[in-house]
Amino acid sequence: MMRRTFLAASAAASVALAAPTKSQMGVAATCYLSFRRYRDTSEFLEHMHDLGAGGIQISLSNLEPAFGKSIRERCERYGMYFETMGALPGADTAPFEKAMVASKEAGALAMRVGCLSGRRYETFATLADWKQFVDRSWTSVEKAVRIAERLQFPLALENHKDWTAEEYLKILGKYAGPYMGACLDTGNNISLLDDPMELVEKIAPYVVSTHLKDMAVDEYPKGFLLSEMVMGTGMLDVVKIASIIRKARPKTKLTLEMITRDPLEVPCLTDKYWATFPDRNGLAMARTLSMVRANKPTKPLPRTTGLDKDAQLRVEEENVVASLNYAREKLDRL
Repeated sequence: MMRRTFLAASAAASVALAAPTKSQMGVAATCYLSFRRYRDTSEFLEHMHDLGAGGIQISLSNLEPAFGKSIRERCERYGMYFETMGALPGADTAPFEKAMVASKEAGALAMRVGCLSGRRYETFATLADWKQFVDRSWTSVEKAVRIAERLQFPLALENHKDWTAEEYLKILGKYAGPYMGACLDTGNNISLLDDPMELVEKIAPYVVSTHLKDMAVDEYPKGFLLSEMVMGTGMLDVVKIASIIRKARPKTKLTLEMITRDPLEVPCLTDKYWATFPDRNGLAMARTLSMVRANKPTKPLPRTTGLDKDAQLRVEEENVVASLNYAREKLDRL
């Protein structure tokens, strides 16, 4: 009832929710991170099927075998893929292993994991704090890879505004294999002053999962603003990015992550921002700020602050639908 009620409310918008054809591109539950916030795997699967998505990426909300079997059978019936999300193991690896076993039984292609839930330049105030995080992360990834190899189920480690391209490549270079690769987010590393196209080209050989997104930027006094955009309306060459990934990893699925929210502030002109970047230099910042100025938006970046709840839900849904439509027109033919 909840899903149908939401669909009915969204249908009042000037956007058709029932897609005429299914796209090859899937949708990550993090597209609804700001407002709708899907938690139930089954509910999300049904709604994405209604939208014509090619698959889903979401945590399993129930680890019982019967639930996983239901997800697997419906994905097969709908012709959709399933990728799951999970947390890297801590001292006790049992919860991580249980989630991996359940995900494999549910027919998931891979499990997306990340080392950091926040943003490096906001989370850590000192280089010492960052180095402690690095040590913990490498230990956790090591544990996860060994479990993944034993269970023969692939991990996909995301670049989640934590690792620079060089740092990310070091992890992948050590651990990548049949059961470990990258969940490549095509926008995150702009906030770490990496060139987005160079990142795609370097990471593409390791990609087993994706967070495909378009981005826009603008200046602000402490650095620059960074926004996810409806595909085709930002500055990234999404078709070229998708083509590079498909050429390097033909079996990897393209999954949308279009987060509807206010622009993120990247304060790269402040001292605190640089506290954890001992190996970055002014060249990276100059290159990024030049890119920002060369891609100045023709109108203010989209914001959701000030919208009422219904409008926030509507815009979030419209952005996903519009991006799926773009994928049908531009990406499915690749």
